[in-house]
Amino acid sequence: MSKNTTVVLVLVLAACCAQGALAQMGSKEDTTPPPMDPTRKVSRQVCTRTIQMDGGNLMCIQLTNAQIRAEIEEEERQARARREAAERAERERLERERAEQLAREEAARKARAAEEERIAAERRRLEAEAAAAAAAERERQERAAAEARARQLAEQEAREAAERECRRVAQERLDGRALLVNFVDNYGKIEENKGIAGQITAFLAKARKVEPCPSANSTARLSQADSQLVNSR
Repeated sequence: MSKNTTVVLVLVLAACCAQGALAQMGSKEDTTPPPMDPTRKVSRQVCTRTIQMDGGNLMCIQLTNAQIRAEIEEEERQARARREAAERAERERLERERAEQLAREEAARKARAAEEERIAAERRRLEAEAAAAAAAERERQERAAAEARARQLAEQEAREAAERECRRVAQERLDGRALLVNFVDNYGKIEENKGIAGQITAFLAKARKVEPCPSANSTARLSQADSQLVNSR
């Protein structure tokens, strides 16, 4: 049996009991109704509203204007509380979403900053490597140029030494011929020297092919590698 059926039966029984009591009162006006069982539960409810089936006898009550106003105010207060709670929950949701958005933006900013720093570090590394390579190349060129200058100096010194030696030998040759000429002129008429004097005269009369000594001050020719090293500076 459903609760609604139970309520109907209770109301019907109450109506029947009321009619029987009225009939009995009409027949016996001097008899009072028996008192209600004080141990039986009585459910006091506003019957114009939804009835709560919590057991016991149903007693309909009438609310006063003050009670109605109080209930209306309570409903308005609860509605206002629910509305404020919903608004607060919405604000909290928006604030939470805003905080999450800010956290994502901050994470993205940090990621961008880290990537920019990585790129900058890579650029600095490449620039440092390029600078080191350029410095090494300059050092190599300077060393090659210094070696080329040292070779030029050594070659110049060798040419000067060769020129000095050539001039020394030429001077000794001239000094020797002068001695031979002097010997013939001064001692060739002596009888015992006539034979050797004739040979000396014949020797001096022969045409001589003497190569001139090279000049040490002539412009030295650089090798092709040395020229490239010097021109690359």
